[in-house]
Amino acid sequence: MRKALIWLRNNYNLLEKASLFLLVVWLLIMVFPREGKFKYEYQKGKPWQHDDLIAPVDFAVLKPIDVYKQEQQAALNQLRPHFIRNNAVSDAQVNNAVNEYNTFWKARYGSLGQNTQDQKLGLNLILSVLDTLYSNGIVSLTSDITDRPADYQIWIINGNTAAQVPLGKLFTIKSAEKYIRNIVDKTSFEEKELVYDILINSIQQNIVFDEVTTNKARESILSEIPNSRGVVQKGERIISRGELVNTEKFQILESLRQDYETRLGSTFKYFNILVGQTLLISLTMLAFILFMISFRKDLFAENKKLVLMLILILLMVSVASVTVKSNSTLISLLPFCLVPIIIRVFFDTRLAYFVHVVTIILTGFMVPNAFEFIFMQLIAGIIAIISVAELRRRSQFFITALAIFLSYSAIYMGMLLIQDGSLEDISQRPFALFAGNALFTLFSYPLIFIFEKTFGLVTDVTLMELSDTNSHLLRKLSQYAPGTFQHSLQVANIAEEATYAIGGNTLLVRAGALYHDIGKMEMPMYFIENQTSSMNPHDELGYEESGRIIISHVYKGIELAKKYKLPDVLTDFIRTHHGTRRAEYFYNLKKIEFPEEEFSDKPFKYPGPVPFSKETSVLMMADSVEAASRSISRPTVESISQLVDKIIDGQINDNQFVNSDLTFQDITKIKKILKKRLMSIYHIRIEYPSV
Repeated sequence: MRKALIWLRNNYNLLEKASLFLLVVWLLIMVFPREGKFKYEYQKGKPWQHDDLIAPVDFAVLKPIDVYKQEQQAALNQLRPHFIRNNAVSDAQVNNAVNEYNTFWKARYGSLGQNTQDQKLGLNLILSVLDTLYSNGIVSLTSDITDRPADYQIWIINGNTAAQVPLGKLFTIKSAEKYIRNIVDKTSFEEKELVYDILINSIQQNIVFDEVTTNKARESILSEIPNSRGVVQKGERIISRGELVNTEKFQILESLRQDYETRLGSTFKYFNILVGQTLLISLTMLAFILFMISFRKDLFAENKKLVLMLILILLMVSVASVTVKSNSTLISLLPFCLVPIIIRVFFDTRLAYFVHVVTIILTGFMVPNAFEFIFMQLIAGIIAIISVAELRRRSQFFITALAIFLSYSAIYMGMLLIQDGSLEDISQRPFALFAGNALFTLFSYPLIFIFEKTFGLVTDVTLMELSDTNSHLLRKLSQYAPGTFQHSLQVANIAEEATYAIGGNTLLVRAGALYHDIGKMEMPMYFIENQTSSMNPHDELGYEESGRIIISHVYKGIELAKKYKLPDVLTDFIRTHHGTRRAEYFYNLKKIEFPEEEFSDKPFKYPGPVPFSKETSVLMMADSVEAASRSISRPTVESISQLVDKIIDGQINDNQFVNSDLTFQDITKIKKILKKRLMSIYHIRIEYPSV
């Protein structure tokens, strides 16, 4: 038991990664559609690359989707909507009108015996108008009959009978009001306004839309339209090897594919399909793991970054699966290029490309025309990666979106020319989908911000914002420790040029250089670059105490970085810019003053760790060299060259770069840049030889 616990402890990180990938594989299997895949790949306009294809079963040849939809639409054009005559409405409205009229008449003229003739005249007028309106019918307007001509006929159901009636014979609320006004205006009845008001209040639609019956009629019409034309018999040759896949053959192959996948998905082979999907998904993820182990061990070691990449893959494949299940034609709307853009912004071009390949391969298992899909997404993804290779401006996102749209459009037209030999059948719909795809790609910008905050990563845009010397923390540094601020600016300029020469991240090293000494703000007068008088507070302190104060700027810098929420990648520059070296000045002073005494160098030693990247290593060199160069009384080419060589060689001998991936060639280039920049700073000119 104890051995098992020890093994678990020693291999915890490995088990954690294995669990993570197994979880992702399981989630991918869950989102994959449970259907078989046709085992042949083919394209319209290209030769059949496989052996002769013989029909394995009898199957119907489906009509092309556009033809089938046209036939459906033509049939639906003959459909007439169904309405119901509601006699209860007309009876109720007539009774209400009579009661309202009699009530008013009695209130005005007393008993019913007075003005009987006038009363009957008004009552007859009301009954006559309402009888005309309701016998013809007042129809409720729907989208099916709006803007239809007067001779357009609809079905009206009255009890157990139904008859077609032209719209011209029916009233609407508006036309009924107009009819009432015309009739009332023609009468000489004294209370015509009373009659008009009662009639207006009594009109209500008695011809109402019957949605249930209309839908049944629509379904009946559609069910009568066959979706196939002809049958291919079992054993019949469908296509021969090398034969061109023309429009007719393509439709037969599509019919066989759909029939095959339907049969496969509805039989006991469902379990086999699941096993096949599990195997393919597992192999794809294994390839991803091997790539990370072989080329990006640093990222593979960090679970947080692995989770980011796997989330992007899983999210995009899941959305693609839902889209394929609902409407596979919308697959072109999905912004697959969003994945490599985000990966490239955070990491590097090669990783972005490989993650993109993994994503589209996984999606290719479920989409129709997998070859076309993978080719289109692959090219568009490469162009997207190139367009954000150096992301320094937000406008690049819009340029990338435009480049993606143009890539998709060009590929679509190229495919169309290959398949049809012309652009006669070109459609606007794919271009609309490509435009939507490009617009959705712009969501990469807010997603990058979210991932940045969630996973503690940093982009070039953020580094540029942090490198602004007007930012709050750098403004404080310039106010409380102006000498340190100027030193940081000089180091940033030198380190940036040296990093550029060896192919490192110049924005990262510049930002790191600007913040590496922020800890000196806490006690600025204890650092010589901030002392403006001859008084030095270290004169009152012991050597160990002075050493501890000097070293403390690393700890205080880390505290400030956490307080102001600087990214971890910048905090690393604060931790490592002195590595594990000593505060040599006070250490050497004590050795000189007490040559016979043996003492520990621990109070004078920086906590480390040593630099672990090109950028942090360059900063250590530039920081040490720039600070030391200020002590040269008369800088010359020789003295600066000797100083640079001495300091950097000393750092190498102290094993400060053992965790960095610097080469000897890189160090030689860095030395050359440092010497050149220092000579420029001190305005040293080469002395011309005398003749």
